[in-house]
Amino acid sequence: MSKEDRSGGPTAGWWTEAVIYQIYPRSFADSNGDGIGDLPGITARLDHLVELGVDAVWLSPFYPSPQADAGYDVADYRDVDPLFGRLPDADRLIAEAHSRGLRVIVDLVPNHTSSAHPWFTAALATTPGSPERNRYVFRDGRGPDGEQPPNDWQSVFGGPAWTRVVEPDGRPGQWYLHLFDTGQPDLNWDNPEVRAEFLDVLRFWLDRGVDGFRVDVAHGLIKQADLADWQEPQEILSGNEANRPRPPMWDQDGVHEIYRDWRRVLDGYPGERILVAEAWVEPAERLVRYVRPDEMHQAFNFEYLVAAWTAPAQYAVITRSLEATDSVGAPTTWVLSNHDVVRHASRLGLPIGTPRPNGIGAGDPQP
Repeated sequence: MSKEDRSGGPTAGWWTEAVIYQIYPRSFADSNGDGIGDLPGITARLDHLVELGVDAVWLSPFYPSPQADAGYDVADYRDVDPLFGRLPDADRLIAEAHSRGLRVIVDLVPNHTSSAHPWFTAALATTPGSPERNRYVFRDGRGPDGEQPPNDWQSVFGGPAWTRVVEPDGRPGQWYLHLFDTGQPDLNWDNPEVRAEFLDVLRFWLDRGVDGFRVDVAHGLIKQADLADWQEPQEILSGNEANRPRPPMWDQDGVHEIYRDWRRVLDGYPGERILVAEAWVEPAERLVRYVRPDEMHQAFNFEYLVAAWTAPAQYAVITRSLEATDSVGAPTTWVLSNHDVVRHASRLGLPIGTPRPNGIGAGDPQP
C-alpha cells in the first residue's frame, strides 16, 4: 500500500524514502557456531534493524554456489546454499521480516551463472552450435588453430575475458566469455530461453513473498552483437561521454527491453515489489534510463558514492543527480556503501583525492 500525505492523497511508493540496509549473510550473524553467518542468524536479529530505523533489507546472494565470487557465482537460483540454511529458513526470514514491517530484497545475478550451474555443465558436454551452448557466449578463437581469444576484452577481475574449453573429444575447442571470474560464464541474453528462465526465477521468489530484487551488473546483460575489439581500458564503470562510444560490453540499449518485461511481471503482484539496478553507468543522463516509468524503480547512484567529501563536490553531484532523475520522474538512490567498497564511515575519513578503495591494508592511508 502507498503511504498517504497529510492532505489524504497518495504519495510515491515506499522505496522513494526507504532506508535499505545490505546484509552479507556470510558475515552478519552465525546461528549454529560453525563460523559462517546464515539465514537463521539474520532472522534472530531483525529487531536490531527495526531499532535502527531500517525499512528494508537487501540480502546478498545466499543461493547454492561454489563461492568463487562470494556467492555471485550462482549454481541454482531457486534454492539456499547449505552454508546459509535451507529454503524454509528463507521463507521464515521473509515472514518474520514482514511481521516487523521490514521488506526483503534479494540479490539476482543475471549476467552470468556459476560454471557449476547445470546449464554450463551441459554446454561443456555438447559440441559447438548446440542449444546448450547457445545459452552462453561461446565463440571460435582467432588464429589458424583458434588458439587466440575471440576478441581483446578483459575481465573486470584481470586477464582475458575468455577461457578456452576442451571439447568432449579431448581437443582444444571454443572459448566462453566471462566478464568476471572464469567460474562465472556470461549468459547469452539474445537467447529467448535465457529470458524465459529468469522470468520464472522472478516469479519463484515473488511467490515466496520477496519485495524486490537488486539486479547485479544490470548494465552488462546485452553485448554488442559483433563483439568488437575494445582498445581502451575496460572497467565495470561504463563511461559514456559524448566524444567516446560506449564499451561494447556495457550499457547496451537492448537491456531496457529485458527490464520492461521484468517490470510487467512485478506489476502483476500486490504490495509494490521493486527492481533495483546495480548499473555502473555515467553520465547521470544514461543512468536514469534504467528508472523510466516502465522499467526499474531504483538505480544505484555510484557517482554520489565516489564523490569527494567536500561541499562543492557534494553539491554538484546531488544537483546533477536530482536534475537527471527528475527528467524521468524517478527518485534518486543515495548509495553510501556496499560490499564492493570500503564502508562510508571509513571511506569518508580518508584524505580528499584518495582513489576509491576496495579495501584498506596496513600500508594504505588510514581513515
